[in-house]
Amino acid sequence: MPATFFRSSRGSAPPGRQVRRPLPPVRARGRRGRRLFSWLGRNRRLAIALLLCLAAGITVHQLTPAPADTVSVLAAARDLPAGTALSATDLTPMKIPPRMLTAGSLAETSEAAGKQLAAPLRKGQLLTDSQLLGPGLLTGTPPGSAAVPLRMADPSSVQLVSPGQLVNVVLTGANGYDQQSPSEVLASSVPVLWTSGQGGKTGQWLGTGETDGLIVVAAAPEQAARLAGASTQGKLFFVLVGPQGGGG
Repeated sequence: MPATFFRSSRGSAPPGRQVRRPLPPVRARGRRGRRLFSWLGRNRRLAIALLLCLAAGITVHQLTPAPADTVSVLAAARDLPAGTALSATDLTPMKIPPRMLTAGSLAETSEAAGKQLAAPLRKGQLLTDSQLLGPGLLTGTPPGSAAVPLRMADPSSVQLVSPGQLVNVVLTGANGYDQQSPSEVLASSVPVLWTSGQGGKTGQWLGTGETDGLIVVAAAPEQAARLAGASTQGKLFFVLVGPQGGGG
């Protein structure tokens, strides 16, 4: 319905009397529509290009995956040999998706600085507590397992073994002269956790100033009891064995 207003009438009506008169209908919306169609007609190619760009932008937005959450962890900044006492320059932070995060991963340099590698690391390899000398070396071992350091009678023999190798630990009491005693297997198929032959250095975890000829093995409680102090009872040697306990 057209808008109406009350206006004062001059000359045709007595003073003080108001007459209602309709105003012309507003046609601004129709005029704007005609101008738009007129502009589209003159700039048809430009309008088509704009629509194509809009469609392409929507498609790219739909296909672009949302940015994934990441977590920060430490990785080796270069190839690091076993036995390296880690410093801040040996490590670099790396962003990874949370699903790639493993238990025991380290995120702060202060957690690793000054600690010693039990195994070598490749550049870019993530650092976990199981790769450092300390309680983390026992990760995955049966409950009650202990890390036992052993000094071999032949220090050069530790060059033949590396972390992860299974060994039998053998004790012999023979002195090489007139005394003979049978050899005794103190522990069978125990995994080696660390060796001084892999670039080992004196560390707080070992609590000793001399590492030549030392290896560290993971032993069950009854094995650990036999191995503790065994080097004072005679000479210790190891025999390499396979996963099924076969001789090596």
